[in-house]
Amino acid sequence: MNIDQLIHTALFSDFEEEKKTARNRIRSLAKEKGIISSSIYPFYMALGQDEAPTSFTVPAINIRTLTYQTATIIFFLMQKHHIGPVVFEIARSEIDYTDQRPDEYAIAILAGAIKANYKGPVFIQGDHYQLSKKKYTENPAAEVQKIKDLIKESIEADFLNIDIDASTLVDLEKPTQSEQQQDNYNVTAELTEYIRNLEPKNTTISIGAEIGHIGGKNSTPDELKAFMEGYLPKIQSLKGISKISVQTGTSHGGILLPDGGMADVKLDFNVIKETGAAARNTYHLGGVVQHGASTLPNELFGEFPKNKTLEIHLATGFQNIVYDNIPVALREKMYEWIKNNCKKEWEEDWNEEQFIYKTRKKALGPFKKQLFELGGKDKQKILAGLEKQLSFLFQKLNVIDTKKFIEKLY
Repeated sequence: MNIDQLIHTALFSDFEEEKKTARNRIRSLAKEKGIISSSIYPFYMALGQDEAPTSFTVPAINIRTLTYQTATIIFFLMQKHHIGPVVFEIARSEIDYTDQRPDEYAIAILAGAIKANYKGPVFIQGDHYQLSKKKYTENPAAEVQKIKDLIKESIEADFLNIDIDASTLVDLEKPTQSEQQQDNYNVTAELTEYIRNLEPKNTTISIGAEIGHIGGKNSTPDELKAFMEGYLPKIQSLKGISKISVQTGTSHGGILLPDGGMADVKLDFNVIKETGAAARNTYHLGGVVQHGASTLPNELFGEFPKNKTLEIHLATGFQNIVYDNIPVALREKMYEWIKNNCKKEWEEDWNEEQFIYKTRKKALGPFKKQLFELGGKDKQKILAGLEKQLSFLFQKLNVIDTKKFIEKLY
């Protein structure tokens, strides 16, 4: 059975035993070929200690559909352009609406590496393992336990990079920044300890934190300080976070205007520059992370490495390429599903186009098998669009010829 057949069985077999056998075979093949799920922690710590250059920005890519095929493209490009650090990630919310549990996601990434004849470390990350403010207020222990359960499931699936997002718990109504960040740093510290107790022997899982909820108020160095000065005493001698996400003015998925255009983004690169300097110089973290960036104008991407952005999270732009290139009949079928199943999410001031744009990600799970099984020409059109945009982003983020920095540590 070749890798295409193996991954199809691993994802879609009606028999759980067949699925399990195929997944075990993929893991064994990956190990045989030197494809190793790894933590990016040593690399980020080297950056925080000025032991490696910071003239590039690490792309962290959320693959919501066609995961195996997209990963294959990425691994081909990594080899072609001698690219070192690329992160493959999936968020807590995406796990649900794309119908990709951590084990399935990891298997699809590893299969892509096998298909591309890649060899080396693979960085698989749990993105935005985010707490619900409402549910935390109602029952803090229960909401934290849900994140712990997801973390445990992810580590068992070989996710060795976990981004905790308790920024939803920041309360800007409180009088001091330390009090505003208190629930955030307390929960992040608790989850840090939980991760450290679960991580494999001789491995330090890379943990990310977040101080500014995306779509909200822009972050400041003082907020970073308030978080870190509260967080560090809580974890005592444990190894802490390797990076921290900040809010710069973007929003997830971008904002579609009633006329079909995208709203201008007032992105503040000074936030990245100032908080990044504090993260590296004072706390020796790898740096700061930019979320919600894939729908930004293309001319902005070159600014991220110039301002020493450590990592950038990219998701919706790739989803848009898929929707723009799938057969019309399938797209209309998916949109009909959205209209029938996501009506409650339709906000009063949205027209139909805005409603579909904001909710069409929810159709990716129900239609994942149909997307996977698209015919050659239909699928090739999508993959060509993805490869073109990925090539552009890798160039703008300055990760070409960075493999040598990773090879020193792995």
